Amino acid sequence: MNRRFAFTVSAAFALTLFASAAPARAQGFISGMLGFNFGGVSGCPQLNSCTNKQTNLSVGAGKFGTIFGAEMEVAYAPDFFGEAAGLSSNVLTVMGNVMLGPKAGPLRPYVLAGLGLMKTHFELRTSSLLTTNDTAFGYGVGAGAFVFVANHFGLRGDLRYFHSFPDVTILGVTLPSPKLNYSRISTGIVVKF
Repeated sequence: MNRRFAFTVSAAFALTLFASAAPARAQGFISGMLGFNFGGVSGCPQLNSCTNKQTNLSVGAGKFGTIFGAEMEVAYAPDFFGEAAGLSSNVLTVMGNVMLGPKAGPLRPYVLAGLGLMKTHFELRTSSLLTTNDTAFGYGVGAGAFVFVANHFGLRGDLRYFHSFPDVTILGVTLPSPKLNYSRISTGIVVKF
């Protein structure tokens, strides 16, 4: 019941973001990105000192007006806590983001901030003694840029920081939250329409 409530609140928030970012000259976009997680509780303490970088795949869709925009992003990080025999772990994030990014020719730099859900899975398979699945409210902040090399096609790169909120109480219901924080650097393609 608590997870259904959390999902409903997040979905309503995301729909509000998309509805509020639809000015007359809004441009829609879809992007797919490949990135690496580092710092915080990820399996890679620093980006430049990891021999086995932890990948992150994401898909985002949104709209940009003249300066402001909104994006809904879903990202998946397999082997988030590192690789080891008998260890299975991943993190799934679903974030609704508000973006600030003025257009400068083919370049559109941006900063963003958003809220959403962070779902973690951790399992030690060798003994089956430890399996955890947690869903928490979290936030993300970051910066990046779109570079359009054609009218409807471009490249995108960004750096983001994700962090879960502490335990949250909504309408008398306490949603426990694991402490999860990490950074992600990623690049990919973007199609605008």
